[in-house]
Amino acid sequence: MGFLNSLLDVAKKAVGEAIRQSQEQASQQSRPQASPAPAQPSYASSQPAVTDWNAYFAEILRTEFPQYGVAENVPVTDLAGYATDMAKLYKKRPMQAYKAEWGAPYTFVLYANGGPAGIVMLGSGHSHDQNVKYLIARMYAKKLGLPYINFYTQMPNERAYVISRIRSFMGA
Repeated sequence: MGFLNSLLDVAKKAVGEAIRQSQEQASQQSRPQASPAPAQPSYASSQPAVTDWNAYFAEILRTEFPQYGVAENVPVTDLAGYATDMAKLYKKRPMQAYKAEWGAPYTFVLYANGGPAGIVMLGSGHSHDQNVKYLIARMYAKKLGLPYINFYTQMPNERAYVISRIRSFMGA
């Protein structure tokens, strides 16, 4: 019986110590502490702040992809004509007709061998990918068999990333 009492005493002390440490930690967390300076994103030093995304991408396309002609702000109808095609752009919406003129203009169209070769589209946020105008533009690019490369302008879009992504889509 003496052994059980001493074992019980050891257990009580261990539980008491654990409770004390827990209370001490809670007390320390409730005290205001100097917060460390927020870490800067790794791209902050390697990427200058871009204020004109169209100019930034136009310069990259002009200098890194000289084999392509580049046109900016091209209406979908310039490539697809005044078409009306059936599509299911939203999972919960049945097939319906979408006119090409409803599509968002292509930010950049790359031309080679006298015709369009690919599309580079800029959007300001992930929601642009679900905007019906962008979905229509993408649908017609797909129907034309053109690579459709979209970039989000709230992301860093470092030069090397942009170049490698366009090369991979264009097979260059």
